[in-house]
Amino acid sequence: MSKLKTLVVGCALSLACAASFAQTPSQPPGFWSTPTIPGYGRMHMPDSPAYMPDPSHIYKIVFAVTQASRTPSDVNGALDHVARTVNLYVAAGVPLKNLKFVVIVGGAAAPTALDDAHYRAKFGIPNPNLQLISELEQAGVDVAVCGQAVPEHHFDYTWIDPKIKVALSELTTVTVLQQQGYALLPQ
Repeated sequence: MSKLKTLVVGCALSLACAASFAQTPSQPPGFWSTPTIPGYGRMHMPDSPAYMPDPSHIYKIVFAVTQASRTPSDVNGALDHVARTVNLYVAAGVPLKNLKFVVIVGGAAAPTALDDAHYRAKFGIPNPNLQLISELEQAGVDVAVCGQAVPEHHFDYTWIDPKIKVALSELTTVTVLQQQGYALLPQ
């Protein structure tokens, strides 16, 4: 075998070995689920998990969503994290009526709240977040946008999707809700 051919075969075997170590075992069907928010916030319930939520307790959380999506065509990862939180609590036996969740979108995440027409005008594609926002709201999650971030991004308030409330600000929303006993989960 020529030296070049030996080198190529050796490199290919080395890459194949490295790839096999980098792979994770495949999960069985049904390992991941999205029990409450269909298609979003995938979760897995481990066997005998510690620190399980009490199904009779009321959970109050405000999610401060401030980071933009990786690309305009991606669902905002922080919103998907909110969906995972809903899915986890419900899978743990907490009824939706005991989840008092508020999402406040601000900062670089402000375009997430645009209606489809204005998102399309800005990015050339439909807003990929609106379906998830609808699913979250159907589960009782309140979604609002920072009223200061809207003009800072040179948006008009009428461009915000009608499902989304316009709050005075992210800052006041977080502090007001914390004063009411909400835990802050910054995203």
